[in-house]
Amino acid sequence: MYDVESRHIIEALRSGIPSRAVGQYFSEARPRIMKDISDRLDGVCEQGKSSGMVISGKYGEGKTHLLNTVFNLAHSNNMVVSYLSLSKETPMDKLYMVYQKLMQNTYLPKRRQPGFQQELEKLSAGSPVASEMLVYAAKHLETDKLYYLFRSYLNTEDSDEKFLLQADLEGDFMANVPLKQIYKRIFGQTVKYNVNFSKTRHCRDYFSFMSHLFTRLGYHGWAVLIDETELMGRLGKKARLNAYRNMAGFLMPQDGLENTFSIFALSASYVEDVIEGKHEYENLETVYPMDQEPMRMVIDQLVKAPQLLPLTKAEINEVLCKIQDFHGKAYGWTPNLPVSALEASTRQGGFLLRTKIRAAIEFLDQLYQYGKAGTTIINELGEETFTEEVPSIE
Repeated sequence: MYDVESRHIIEALRSGIPSRAVGQYFSEARPRIMKDISDRLDGVCEQGKSSGMVISGKYGEGKTHLLNTVFNLAHSNNMVVSYLSLSKETPMDKLYMVYQKLMQNTYLPKRRQPGFQQELEKLSAGSPVASEMLVYAAKHLETDKLYYLFRSYLNTEDSDEKFLLQADLEGDFMANVPLKQIYKRIFGQTVKYNVNFSKTRHCRDYFSFMSHLFTRLGYHGWAVLIDETELMGRLGKKARLNAYRNMAGFLMPQDGLENTFSIFALSASYVEDVIEGKHEYENLETVYPMDQEPMRMVIDQLVKAPQLLPLTKAEINEVLCKIQDFHGKAYGWTPNLPVSALEASTRQGGFLLRTKIRAAIEFLDQLYQYGKAGTTIINELGEETFTEEVPSIE
């Protein structure tokens, strides 16, 4: 009888699709950078010290896998985790769009599905956590919009209003006028913001509010994991600089974000292709001749970001032994192969870790199905081709 979890692991590795489960079981590689990340997570949990970092690596060398490993590590530390891949629909220069997508992909510890609505629904008006959050929203944010919104959420008995207010907290921002109308209906008071709220200028208030809320709810912190950061390179010049400004709030959180650790995963080619190729330092001097911070500091961090080095032979062999074990459990057989045989099967698998793993699984598949294995090679695009010649059909 095959093991369902092991089958999931093998199929995830075969497809090359990143998986949290794979990150849980394959977490021993790259001990130096993992030690640094673990120390930073401990600093967040024990001292409330927020920080951020950038990691870089070549395509297929395990950036996303590392983020999934951090995902599991953060959950084991009782931290809330938000995971996001940047895209055309979620550009880093538009922080309110990043916030919405992060909220849609926020996972509480010990939960497989995203969402934190159940925590909001537990709060009642007058409870210690609710009272503290109202004080925080009124006194510690740039605008007091969230005070009126959260107080309305806690006190309304109208299900439609509650849905709209909760959706706003999750990033589906409602206009100021309907919020003021809801507040006046509940409390009989006219709302007058200290600063007129705009999602394009004041979205960071929401990040600050959520980081404070997660801590008050008893979690040890918030881990924000952002992948595909290199897609910033497709933005225009001013949009990229604005994206760097937004990144600074995560990498160098001077105030606002509490108990938060952020990681940006970046392609190793970004420095050559964008920072050097598009003359980013010169662009910064042209667009912002008098006020270049914090964008310059972020560009510096991108240039100096630690790069994921290829795994050593010993680390690869350790991964291969685990793959053999999981393959046996997944399909109910006992491979009992020496690691040297598995290692030899990956030599034609190209230089990428991802394709080496797929070559090893292909090798095990053939042994399981046919009792012997042929030879496969990986071409430049990473696609599998067999050495046997196939006659063409005229």
